[in-house]
Parts: sequence; structure tokens; C-alpha cells
Amino acid sequence: MEQRALGRSGLQIVPLVFGGNVLGWTLDQAASFTVLDAFVAAGFDAIDTADVYSAWAPGNRGGESETILGNWFKARPGQRDKVKLFTKVGSDLGEPGKKGLSRAWITRAVEDSLRRLQTDYLDLYFSHWPDPDTGYDETLRAYEALLQAGKVRAIGASNLNASQLADALAVAKQQGLPAYQVLQPEYNLYDRAQFEGALQQLCQKESIGVVTYYSLASGFLSGKYRSPADLQQSVRGAGIGKYLDAKGMAILAALDAVAETHGAKPAEVALAWLLAAPGITAPIASATSPAQVASFSRAMSLRLSAAELAQLTAAGNPAP
Repeated sequence: MEQRALGRSGLQIVPLVFGGNVLGWTLDQAASFTVLDAFVAAGFDAIDTADVYSAWAPGNRGGESETILGNWFKARPGQRDKVKLFTKVGSDLGEPGKKGLSRAWITRAVEDSLRRLQTDYLDLYFSHWPDPDTGYDETLRAYEALLQAGKVRAIGASNLNASQLADALAVAKQQGLPAYQVLQPEYNLYDRAQFEGALQQLCQKESIGVVTYYSLASGFLSGKYRSPADLQQSVRGAGIGKYLDAKGMAILAALDAVAETHGAKPAEVALAWLLAAPGITAPIASATSPAQVASFSRAMSLRLSAAELAQLTAAGNPAP
């Protein structure tokens, strides 16, 4: 399969990343193992998770996704070395001191993640959210220690805007600290405003790798949610109602038209659009069945024409 460089991190990945938020949420451990096995068997090699996944599910506290992944690595000897493993720190875990990007918490949180993941290193460690209470220099010094210790191979940030990312990069340069090499923003055919423009241009200028989350708009771009009644199909439906507007319907119509031309599914076309987008290294997408993993493979091989890419982009543009 094609490989792409993750910015200047030194990491190369097949450009579609498994989204681990479903592990321990919509998938129990046995089902998770089945889907993860299918993912790597298909030739993919990057998995994204976070310490907070999936605390939102009833009865969960966070760490469930990392724990399932750790158990999968233990049950599949040799698999860890074949996979680029991403996790994140900074989300509120609901206990005093267990949030943010202070040096003290990062130093502790990484050990918790390594233990749950049953590994001694992370390929990529992300700052999950901006922390207004901690300076970039403190956070980057914490990461510097982890990089020097071999516990982390590269660092990235999620949910930074252009100004915040520029400031973080400036602090790194001024103080001789490691810089963020990868960004994880929300970006898809519908949700484009946060990334397009200054942030996208900065990432391209600085050769920062970009892996997108909510790449299918929480499943809306799969095309299975087209009316309020459809929202009952899944536990994710509650977050999808906001897409059922004129813009969302225009995007689905464009996806349907392009998908019909290629004999593809709307989700495959939506992922192919991201794979062709300027500055994007790879979309992150979740799967809950081997059939969905097979769909990822088809998305990877789908080549959209310039006219089709323009048609899809125009569908999601703001109304004049």
C-alpha cells in the first residue's frame, strides 16, 4: 500500500488511521479484536486512541480503548512493531489533577497509557486540547524528556487553531525545544472552517503532518442518516442531527452522484476527497466490522477526477 510521511516526524504510515474511540464503547473486546485483526490484515498500520477514550460511555472511566489495544497487542505477539500507535493526553479524566498539559501530569499520564497499552513506547503522542493554564515551554520540555527517554518517538497536537500552533512552534524554535510535527484537527466535507485557510496554510508551510478526526462527520457522510428518523439507528445518532440541513443534503447528493459513477459508497468517496485534500496526510476513521475495513481499502484505491473533487467541495461551500 501507499505510504506517506507524517510531516517531519520520521514516521511513515499507510494513509488511513484506525480511530480507536469505538473500542470499549460500541465494540466490546472480542469485537474489537476482530476488527483490529481485519485492519492490519488489510495492510493498514496506524491506530489512534486517547487516554480519555471512552469515558463518555455508561460505566466507563476512560482508558478502556487503550486497555483493549494493550490486550490485543499481548494476544498478537509481534503486532506492536508493525503498528504506528498514537495516543493523547490532556483531556479531563474526572479526577483532581488528571487533565491538562503540565509537566507533572504528562509525566504521570504517559506511564498510565504505556501500562494500559502494554508497550514501552508511543510512536506519536498528542496534546489533546489547548491548556490555557500551562505554557508551551513547560509542555514541550515534558515531551523533550519523553523523547530523550525513548518513551515517545514523535509529538503532535490536536484542536489547536492557527495562532496557537504558530505560537507553539515559535516557542519551540526560540527555546530549542522539540516542535509539534503532526496536527489532528476536525475536518471533513461538512466541517471545514476550522482547518481551511490559515491553519491549513501553516501546516503546509511548516511541513506538519495532518491526520483528521471526525473524517466522516460522526458517520453522517456514510449516507445512512438522511432524516431525523434515521438518527435512532446508532448510539452516535444524537450527535448527527446538526448535519441534517440544506448544506448536509447538498453534500450527500454530491456524494451519491460521485459514488454512483465509481460504483462506490458515499463514505468511500468522502474519505477519497480527504486523501486528495491539500495538506492532509491521512484521515482517521473508525470501523465496527470487517466489512467497514474492506470499505477503507476501496476508499484508498479510489481516484477522483478534478471535476469530481470540485463538485464535492462546492457542495459544502457556504451559500453566497
